[in-house]
Amino acid sequence: MEPIKQGQTGPAVEDVQARLAVLSFEIDPSELSSQQFGPSTAEAVRAFRAQQGLASGSEVDAIAWSALVDASYKLGDRTLYLRLPNFHGADVRALQQALNTLGFACGEDDGYFGPHTEAALQQFQENVGLFADGMAFQDTFSYINRLKHVWNGKPSVVELGPDARTGFARAATVLEQVSVAVGGEDAIARNVASRMWNIASATTNNSGMVLYDDEAPEDVDVVIHIASSDLPEDAEPQATIALGDAGNLSQRIRTAVAASKHKPARLRLEITEMSAVERFTSNDAQTLAVRLLDGVCDALSE
Repeated sequence: MEPIKQGQTGPAVEDVQARLAVLSFEIDPSELSSQQFGPSTAEAVRAFRAQQGLASGSEVDAIAWSALVDASYKLGDRTLYLRLPNFHGADVRALQQALNTLGFACGEDDGYFGPHTEAALQQFQENVGLFADGMAFQDTFSYINRLKHVWNGKPSVVELGPDARTGFARAATVLEQVSVAVGGEDAIARNVASRMWNIASATTNNSGMVLYDDEAPEDVDVVIHIASSDLPEDAEPQATIALGDAGNLSQRIRTAVAASKHKPARLRLEITEMSAVERFTSNDAQTLAVRLLDGVCDALSE
């Protein structure tokens, strides 16, 4: 492309000015009204190039134009999905930062929608009960924006460590303040759910955790349904966490609960990979129950 530079007027200049304005660069109102590439526009371009680490100057060449377009995308401006060449821009970086902070690791926030970002997006969609197709439409952006108070302004967690222990005192406080119903859809899942309830009851006499069989109660804050099989393909999507790929359980539970549109928040915990071994022992069930209860208490402590 031919460089856009000082002295020019017209739609191309107007487009440059509009994108700079979105990025909070100040341009003289008279230059904006006349679509004129004047001194203040040149100064804004010079500042933008410096911000982006580009060669100094006041012209908008092909490299500066590409950087300007990338930087001016806002989350939700376009549908994002995996393709070649990858989508890239500030909106992709914002999505990656949100996913990483919410507990769905997609690697460094590099602004390129690659396979790791797609996988993290699918896990997030499954977590909040959306169809997990790895494509960010407005329904996905709606959930991301509803959770903005959770992720905005917080450092991106690129590598997720092991689940942190909550501690008895903190867990007791959570269990006394939040009502949680837990149940299972099969023998193994019911075993784990029962152990979670037992541990919660032993942690504090005032535990708000209840155990249900067939129908979950409605007068609670959170309903946790444990399953040792995958959700059937023909079933309606629901907020789901597959324990086998949950790098940070508490963050994912926190995300699912915060994203819920209704009370009680309902969450399906799939222990498929863990219970598929030939011998799922009582020790395995107890260890898993401790991990799940700890993750729940940590997630609901904020």
